[in-house]
Amino acid sequence: MAFDADRIALLRDQLAALRRDAPDAPSEFYHALFRIAPELRPMFRDEDIGGQGAKFMATLGLLVARLSHPEAMHAELVELGRGHAAYGVKPRHFEPMREALIETLRASLGEAFDAESEDAWRALYDRAAAEMIAAPGR
Repeated sequence: MAFDADRIALLRDQLAALRRDAPDAPSEFYHALFRIAPELRPMFRDEDIGGQGAKFMATLGLLVARLSHPEAMHAELVELGRGHAAYGVKPRHFEPMREALIETLRASLGEAFDAESEDAWRALYDRAAAEMIAAPGR
């Protein structure tokens, strides 16, 4: 999927709505993730979930902001991929994370999260995951 101006605007608008209208979305993402893939729960300390949620939102913001600058996005994703690998994140862990994200967006955005939105978010996530997994030194 190409990220033309309309798709980028859609993602930006939905991210803004998520931040504004769904303050629990970051923690809901982790609840969904641990329900979908309970084996990932031990990778997180209980006291870190709030901080992880903030990082999650910041990362979504970074990805959306960098869509107009793919070279900057790539460099950031390489570093993010290395960091995740250091924490034990394996390529197989990215699929349940994608599904938790989609579930969270669907629940948080309601009717605004239509088929076009889902396609755009999946494409963004898949692109980011592929670059993180392929990061040199991972």
